[in-house]
Amino acid sequence: MASSDFLRDYHHWLKSFLSTFGFLILPLTEAIGHRVLVYIEEYTLAHGLRAGDAIIAATAVESDLTLVSSNAKHFKPIRELKLKVFSL
Repeated sequence: MASSDFLRDYHHWLKSFLSTFGFLILPLTEAIGHRVLVYIEEYTLAHGLRAGDAIIAATAVESDLTLVSSNAKHFKPIRELKLKVFSL
């Protein structure tokens, strides 16, 4: 199977999975992008926050959602983030 075929099939499977289990796909807005940059500047060196985690945190804050994660280390320092930590 060619790489593009695999990616297309995976994309369809992932969309179906997310839809089946009721996951919402939130848009990446300008406000989220701005907050991502703020989080990277503020938390990367001191707390090891990576770009992907910054996007996740910013999306939760801008969407007024609680983030549920087992990764307390990177997310706990973000004051405005509503975080629910669970252990595996």
